[in-house]
Amino acid sequence: MSEIAQNRVVWKGRGTSIAPQVRFDALRRELVDDGWDGQERQETERAQPRTVVTAQTAKSIISRNASPDIPFTQSVNPYYGCEHGCIYCYARPSYAYWGLSPGLDFETRLFAKANAAELLRKELSRPAYKVSPISIGANTDPYQPVESEWAITRAILEVCEEFGQPVGIITKSSLIERDIDILSRMAQVNLAKVFISCASLDAGLARTLEPRAAAPYRRIETIRRLSAAGIPTGILAAPMIPMLNDATLEAALEAAHAAGAREAGYVLLRLPHELKDLFKDWLNVHFPDRAAHVMSIVRQSHGGRENDASFGSRMRGDGIFADMIAQRFKKACARLGLNGRHYALDSLHFKPPQSIAGHGLQNGSGSGPQLDLF
Repeated sequence: MSEIAQNRVVWKGRGTSIAPQVRFDALRRELVDDGWDGQERQETERAQPRTVVTAQTAKSIISRNASPDIPFTQSVNPYYGCEHGCIYCYARPSYAYWGLSPGLDFETRLFAKANAAELLRKELSRPAYKVSPISIGANTDPYQPVESEWAITRAILEVCEEFGQPVGIITKSSLIERDIDILSRMAQVNLAKVFISCASLDAGLARTLEPRAAAPYRRIETIRRLSAAGIPTGILAAPMIPMLNDATLEAALEAAHAAGAREAGYVLLRLPHELKDLFKDWLNVHFPDRAAHVMSIVRQSHGGRENDASFGSRMRGDGIFADMIAQRFKKACARLGLNGRHYALDSLHFKPPQSIAGHGLQNGSGSGPQLDLF
């Protein structure tokens, strides 16, 4: 059932109800009620939006970056868009490149890379491939609800296990428990680690911030189950949002540590491109009493701007609030024993699959496919 808040339809299970203009569009459109089909249009606009998944034949699968403040150089994203609908997701603006809205389109019009595992196999088999850990879910969640049907992430993990390719996973979904069998085997030889994203234990806030993600208590239980299976697990307290979830930072870290997490990280709220307007609209609908205060601290934490894209400061911010969060995080980790040991992934196990090994493929040593002489 929908409800009206500040003259806007707020759909249960959706992060936003608006579809802002794509910044690359040359034309600007404005709806005008000319008296024709007015009632029908209103009913259409208020209808619960459905999730539509389109199979995509991707041309490449591994994305590479050289960003100095990102702890990995390779990533794989099985899906475009994310049904979790997190209002703060920094990946939303990427939808503008597709001519789609970073708002409602991002969480309802999804694209599944149906050939992801096949592409990854080809990429890992290339003689020029240089093995290094691959982050799965760096942009959109690899275990969002549609993964239960498509199982693309599992297929990717199967290829990685076969090759001995190290992976790190970031998710806020308990669906990852389905793949404990693969992940535990990989973890035995330092080929897998997982970070569960959980910035607050406030279930009510989470339902609004991350409407289709697992409840906070369920994410903590997932940390417990992964850790019990021998999979190195950490918590990513992200994003820290002023006056919304920052007060529960220590509680989230404590719960994660008690469940078995031994590493932790955090990121301050980022609002690139269209995300600024989406987040401000969400604030005005759900927290009108503190919207101005939240955005004031956001600007204070980013040099007076609503977003800072500079390397080094974009993830942590600066100023009084950012410094306070940094100190609280550091002290909590020291008290709990988080980050006392870094579980490094091992690239030494990388090898070609058996189906190729018989033809002399020597990935990892620098040589390419070569037929046996005898």
